[in-house]
Amino acid sequence: MRLRILAAAALACGLVQPALAGDPDSWPTSVELGNGVNAGLKGLLQYDLNQFTDDRMPDGSDRFDDAHTWRRQEFNLYVEKKGVFTINAGYDFQSNSWVDNYIGLETRAGRFRLGQFKTPVGWEDGNTSTSNVTFMERSLPEQAVHEGRRVGVDWFYQGIPHWLLQVGFFTRHDLNDDAAGETFAGRVVYNPVQEQGEVVHLGLTASRELRDDRTGRIRARPEVNLTPVRLVDTGTLLGVDRLDRQGLEAAWIHGPMLLQGEYLAMQAIRPGLRDFHARGYYVFGTWALTGESRGYKTGSVAGLTPQHPWGALELALRYATLDLDDGAVMGGREHDWTLGLNWYINTHFKLQANVIRAFSDRGNLPLDPTIYAMRAQLNF
Repeated sequence: MRLRILAAAALACGLVQPALAGDPDSWPTSVELGNGVNAGLKGLLQYDLNQFTDDRMPDGSDRFDDAHTWRRQEFNLYVEKKGVFTINAGYDFQSNSWVDNYIGLETRAGRFRLGQFKTPVGWEDGNTSTSNVTFMERSLPEQAVHEGRRVGVDWFYQGIPHWLLQVGFFTRHDLNDDAAGETFAGRVVYNPVQEQGEVVHLGLTASRELRDDRTGRIRARPEVNLTPVRLVDTGTLLGVDRLDRQGLEAAWIHGPMLLQGEYLAMQAIRPGLRDFHARGYYVFGTWALTGESRGYKTGSVAGLTPQHPWGALELALRYATLDLDDGAVMGGREHDWTLGLNWYINTHFKLQANVIRAFSDRGNLPLDPTIYAMRAQLNF
């Protein structure tokens, strides 16, 4: 473990040195084409280290394998004119998959998008930039319930003071050939307070996915990604006509503090069989030790913008729980505690460290690993 921590520290030092040299916001990653039109390249690089302990099986073997590798190598080409249109093409070279690929138009009637992008149910997955998530990975219920990216069209409207409305329709296919049905989705957000350093967010999301293959599967990793192992997993559910998802969102930004939580539920409707119900929630709090306040825009919480030459520090604590036991389906139950420390070196570089204490019970096999995780991130 010490050697891997040293390897991660060496990588971090390699990132920090250029980060602290020069103006980090002057990188030439875009060019002006004239008439207010810009073209450019956006990138997100994340290198992770995962270390597992307390994961011994009854036969003496370890359930998890330690790992360190790239988590994401995403690049997006875009052409845009602020307030008029955006064209984006993105690919993740680590997972060999297409990410956001769409055409967006801004009108007085709202923003319209056509292409592939995230479905809205699941606040951190569907409506928060991957580079701005507080913890290294999304919570248990987010992983289980969020549908992922799909090809479709959506409408996004903020013309009513304090309100945000979003409606989307997604087709049977996506660019990675993973989708298996049509989805109708919507989101409503109310902001009774929205000022710099003081925000109240209340949200409601829902979707209905009509399954073509009449199957479904609900599962989650223990809040790290460099492992294929899931401690909770329903296995393949048969006879699924549709998957219904619902979410309740709430957050409060108060100066250097952020409190955020979300309740998520999912039902697999199976005519002639017993329906399956999954549910879970997370709640977390953060404190910017250096005094900065989180940003907020279009229903999403942003990261910290450092106000000191050496960056910004943030302490975070999360509790998450997921229940996949219902009737004859014993997918298991899990709850995790995650302690996180984030160092925002500047607007492009971030280092993260998480300690996760996972508690699971699936059938007659309780497994409660402790996980140490680190990440070095570059985004531009």
